[in-house]
Amino acid sequence: MNKQNKGRVGICACYDTLNYGSMLQSFATQYAIDSFGYDSEFIIYKKKKTPAFIIKQLPRLLNRNLMSDKMLVLRKKQAMKKHPDIKAKDEIRKISFRRFQKKYYKKFSPVYYGFEELCEKAADYQSVVVGSDQLWTPGGLASNFYNLMFVPDEVNKVSYATSFGVSSIPWYQTKRTGEFLKRIDHISVREVKGAEIVREMSGREAKVVADPTLLLTRDEWLEEIPEKRLVNEPYVFCYFLGENESHRDAAEEFGKSRGLSIVCTPHLDSFVQRDVNFGDHQMFDIAPDDFVNLIRGAEYILTDSFHGSVFSIINQKQFLTFNRFAEGANSRNSRIDSLCSLLGLEDRRYQGDAAKVMDTIDYKAADEKLSALRNDSLKYLEDSLIVV
Repeated sequence: MNKQNKGRVGICACYDTLNYGSMLQSFATQYAIDSFGYDSEFIIYKKKKTPAFIIKQLPRLLNRNLMSDKMLVLRKKQAMKKHPDIKAKDEIRKISFRRFQKKYYKKFSPVYYGFEELCEKAADYQSVVVGSDQLWTPGGLASNFYNLMFVPDEVNKVSYATSFGVSSIPWYQTKRTGEFLKRIDHISVREVKGAEIVREMSGREAKVVADPTLLLTRDEWLEEIPEKRLVNEPYVFCYFLGENESHRDAAEEFGKSRGLSIVCTPHLDSFVQRDVNFGDHQMFDIAPDDFVNLIRGAEYILTDSFHGSVFSIINQKQFLTFNRFAEGANSRNSRIDSLCSLLGLEDRRYQGDAAKVMDTIDYKAADEKLSALRNDSLKYLEDSLIVV
């Protein structure tokens, strides 16, 4: 890794979200930026919840995706009261996430309290990078954080693989969305649909790049996260974040037909009643690095997760990806569709037969496309950080 300090870079990312994908891509983003010789740090911003701030947040209550996510959190809290045994295991998982943060994250900014201090301190950076994850969802627009509205005009602003998380922007947010997009100096997104939204909202062209986790090669991930066997028997790793019961049914049927155990990490984003009795091995003490190793050790992976698919591809595993969300204007399936399309893996989408996971994947062809995408994406990121 290049140790030359080319300048100070602030990163706006979901480093603190207790989610495997968010934490792994935050790590990968910092890894890539530091590899170019920059001194990067995650920006820590704490909001001051003044009466004026609360009033400004009220329009967020109208956002369907935001309220849906809030309801999932509320329902999980309520359900955990009825299942104290699962709640205790979930607390163990939270500890494992914190352990990963302490081990793998390199540097953080001081805590910036309130929007005024955030704006003031942003002037100290050479560049501020936002990405990846679904950071431009309509529900988060009012915070003016992930859209980099706090960054002064003279500071280089970069979006790397940022996702809108939806296929269209609500009509009442089109003007503000266009305004923040026009301020960003270098715009890249994770999905083709995201590029279309950027063009529609701002008239600008956005580059479609690889998710940060794809910027590291398989060998680089092995160097950072050594391989470790966590389950000492052949298994199917089922990583489902959605609540679709038929997906679990299909997975169980497939596992029984092949004589394989079902390994899962249940109740992550929400409490799912079906998961109380789903799987042969329910694993909770699993940090993001353990998550990677569960994929490495599996015979097959059945998932509705974007990053479950990503790490299956990186490790050249046999996988099948289910739709987590119903199709429609607010669907969040586009990032998986885009990934499979870019790598020629469209046939890895679940179409009602889980046994198709056994169809051999031509990883030679997919890896050639991934290598080209990775190199192109790394060049974009490196070039976008150069301030003349």
